[in-house]
Amino acid sequence: MIKIDGVLIAFLRASFPMHSRSQFQGRTLKTVILLFSFAFCCSGPLSAQDELNVIRGESSNNSWIQFTDAPNALYHHLAGQAFEMLDKRASAVSELETVSDWKRRRQSVRERLEQVVGPFPPKTPLNARVVRTIQKNDYKVEHVIFESQPEFYVTSSLFLPRNRPEEAPAVIYLSGHTPDGYRDETYQHKIINLVKKGFIVFAIDPLGQGERMQYLDPETGESVVGSATREHSYAGAQAFLTGNSLARYMIWDGIRAVDYLLTRDEVDSNRIGVTGRSGGGTQSAYLAAFDERIHAAAPEAYITSFKRLLQSIGPQDAEQNFYHGIASGLDHADLLEVRAPKPALVITTTEDFFSIQGARETAREVSKAYKAYGKPENFNMVEDGGGHGSTRNNREAMYAFFQEHLDNPGDPSDQEVTVLNEEEIRVTRTGQVATSFGGENVFSLNRKQAREKISKLRESRQNLGVHLPAVLASAKDLAGYQPPAAVDNPVFTGRIPRDGYVIEKYFVKGEGAYPVPYLLLKPDHPNGRGILYLHPDGKAAEASVGGEMEWLAEKGFTVLAPDLVGTGETGPGALANYMTQVKNFGATSFDDWTAAVLVGRSIAGVQAADAVRLTGLLAQQSGIQAVYGVARQEVAPVLLHAAAFESVIERVALIEPYASYEGITQTEFYNPVFHSSTVAGSLPAYDLPDLAATLAPRKLLMAGMTDAAGGSLSKQHLDEGMAVVRAAYDKQKALGRLTITGHPETDLQGLLEDWIK
Repeated sequence: MIKIDGVLIAFLRASFPMHSRSQFQGRTLKTVILLFSFAFCCSGPLSAQDELNVIRGESSNNSWIQFTDAPNALYHHLAGQAFEMLDKRASAVSELETVSDWKRRRQSVRERLEQVVGPFPPKTPLNARVVRTIQKNDYKVEHVIFESQPEFYVTSSLFLPRNRPEEAPAVIYLSGHTPDGYRDETYQHKIINLVKKGFIVFAIDPLGQGERMQYLDPETGESVVGSATREHSYAGAQAFLTGNSLARYMIWDGIRAVDYLLTRDEVDSNRIGVTGRSGGGTQSAYLAAFDERIHAAAPEAYITSFKRLLQSIGPQDAEQNFYHGIASGLDHADLLEVRAPKPALVITTTEDFFSIQGARETAREVSKAYKAYGKPENFNMVEDGGGHGSTRNNREAMYAFFQEHLDNPGDPSDQEVTVLNEEEIRVTRTGQVATSFGGENVFSLNRKQAREKISKLRESRQNLGVHLPAVLASAKDLAGYQPPAAVDNPVFTGRIPRDGYVIEKYFVKGEGAYPVPYLLLKPDHPNGRGILYLHPDGKAAEASVGGEMEWLAEKGFTVLAPDLVGTGETGPGALANYMTQVKNFGATSFDDWTAAVLVGRSIAGVQAADAVRLTGLLAQQSGIQAVYGVARQEVAPVLLHAAAFESVIERVALIEPYASYEGITQTEFYNPVFHSSTVAGSLPAYDLPDLAATLAPRKLLMAGMTDAAGGSLSKQHLDEGMAVVRAAYDKQKALGRLTITGHPETDLQGLLEDWIK
């Protein structure tokens, strides 16, 4: 194979950010030329890409108007399922009338919240210490380090007013998604105002912000993965795989912050409140819902409803979403109702990107609960004009709320204050926990939990007769796989003649109300076999003259290559503008995947169902006697799920697949494009090698396997990771039908030749 020039690699990486350098190296020259052609239009009236379009022609005259929003099809499909679940919840809530009704629901919601967040770790010593103190005229600041889990350090600052009674009320302040955490001037302004009004304020850094960056580049002092929201989603995907969530870590930090406050003689344990804006509003609502020691809660610029959120900006970063949250019948209102009738204030602005309509609708529902409890005065919503920010009216409403409900009367007027400078507000010596103390981070903690799950999985693999049927059942359930029933007739949209074969263009209805465009390569001399060909870049990636699909067609195979929903003409959609750029890897959006997690589905499960649907269409082609499947890179798990669930796919070839979900949880800097084909909660029940093992004795090629970063797998890791696959094939006396090779692959064509014999 001809290697690619470094300059061309750089150009291709810039033009096609879904791929890392390692993915381009070692490709054939004709594949590179194909990719290069996608970056520049051909000299003729149509580019190669336009020619292969099915629903989007080169002009409006031959485009399908019905599918102009096809790039958002995946999101609409998942959101539509969420709306059905939310409507069911709303119907159940509408029937609640008496206080007994609401109490029964409160107990049910508490149980569901505990289930979707997962069990919290045991309480261990906080080992809290004041590292330094800053003296001001009317208050002092004690900078505190405590451990919410062993060696998992939380940076925080305790603001103490000088003139206060023996025991004063305390407010926990949780910041939004600013890189500097509560040190931001907007947050300090509110904190210091509360202190001047006689409140003790305890501000803590959320994960990935302030002095708790989880992916710190020590050379630049900045995050390797980008903004705070990106730090959250990048780590959150790993946590979800383990059946965990980033919310669990953040809520636990907040619970331990309450524990610390109760060790301070200055704090009245019966008068503790919490507030925060944006991401801090999320954390405030969470903490108040999970910790009954919070008496008064005032989440700001967060509370809306999932319906309005999904209709507008979509799901936010990882910690703002519970594992299967919507599927469990939960909505924003539940975070407030579960603590009724304790005092709560929802703080909003009319032009916030968190829908004000959703906030109003949620407030009406919550008000109904508080009225049933006989405490309507304990709940209120305040709104002011403006965008996603803090206003004077809202700040004063928050001060007045805590003054009333934490029994600390006074003037609620917002005052001009002098905030602490960068040196005064710094907690650690270096300005970051990672370089001051080291210790654990979310990745290392989740890695340990994943290893526990993996260890149990390996024990289960000792009895394949019991293990593999359980894998299939668990995989179908966790992936949210819905087997296709009736398959609609495909719609023909055009034909492209080629030397030795013809390309026909079709689309068919997928699992939802969206089209699945596909190309059908029909050879002049068919061999009676068909191949379902899946590529992460869609149907056109290997469909040009000289591409891999042509090579298969020349050998007599009828090839069906689709744009799986979310790819090609059906992707990536509006949410692609919220991307994560990680180290040398390209950009990817986590939001469609998160929407799937919320509704108990997975992108892999949806795409696998469509792959099975297409396999059925291929099998119905005249003269086709057998159907095989080929998939590349990050869509390999889609084919693996489809083939495991439906035996109609007689042979499977996975080209440059990543080896396992386990690897993603064990690799700090995994390739983020891989996350889209992962299944949240899978590791306690199964991994990709387990699915591969269920294929025995079907012929299986796994060529050029990579680690979770897209790099080479050592022989030891390859042997250990694929042991269950070999054991299953050995049990079926079919080892001769199994081929597994590591990355990089030098003779892919030869392996494919052997696989298709």
